[in-house]
Amino acid sequence: MVLSLAVQDPPTAPQTPPPVDPEEISIEGIVVDGRPLDEAVRDYVGAVAGPARGRGLAQWRSELCLGVANLPAQYAQAMIDRVADIATELKIPIGEPGCEANALVIFTEDGAGLARALIEEDRRTFRVGASGLDLGSSALERFRDTTAPVRWWQVSVPVDSETGQVAVRLPGASDSNGEPSVPQINVFAASRLVSQIRDDLNRTIVIVDVDDISAVSFEQLSDYVAMVTLAQVDPEGSTAGFTSILGVFEDPTVTASLSDWDWAYLRALYSTRSMRRNPAAMTGDVAGFMARDRRAAQDAN
Repeated sequence: MVLSLAVQDPPTAPQTPPPVDPEEISIEGIVVDGRPLDEAVRDYVGAVAGPARGRGLAQWRSELCLGVANLPAQYAQAMIDRVADIATELKIPIGEPGCEANALVIFTEDGAGLARALIEEDRRTFRVGASGLDLGSSALERFRDTTAPVRWWQVSVPVDSETGQVAVRLPGASDSNGEPSVPQINVFAASRLVSQIRDDLNRTIVIVDVDDISAVSFEQLSDYVAMVTLAQVDPEGSTAGFTSILGVFEDPTVTASLSDWDWAYLRALYSTRSMRRNPAAMTGDVAGFMARDRRAAQDAN
């Protein structure tokens, strides 16, 4: 089944994201609702960030391969191109045409029904069975039952930054002899504050309910999909008080595309290479980088 969209036509050419130089991006003023910049940044990060339980914020480090299902080819390609343009600005590697999708966007007339069917068909796709890979069973129930126009689910994997090997035992993993395989991690620099284990995004599934997206433009929808695909976004977070694409379904006039706040967050996320043992500390590092980025932009203006 191929669905049609009631949103505006896609652009004839991919939209060019803002340039990489963070000083060329500014936020109007350094306060939001009377909050100093540092406090506002912490509030934004706290509302948006949704890492797996007990883990730090994950990034795409392997090649991103986006697939879009149930859309006419011109719409699907326009969305893929837009997400790829944003990912390229963040220096995320992009898979070649024909790659196997690890980020899938599915359009449907029944988002809840499709989510329920996918979970029932293969629950392991969503709950792999190892700790720290997703948001947990309660979050999966919310993903299944939500009435939101767009819902998403992500799986991340702890990886040894020195070797690139998965750092947890996955269900069914075995060695060459068919015996259960347990990862062997060689610690090169022991620390109570920093770990050599990083978190990599491994899989994203986004479901778009076409009956509930008529108020937004195709560019807005594409940028929203990019935001929830490229970062671990809390589905229950609220960006009220901020100009953010994540608020577009509450107020379609809030922004026409990724806002300065959204770009600043994505740049901070993909510029932060620290691997803190304390997940809250890593989130704080992202907020700190984002605040410095915004302050530099303000000083430049």
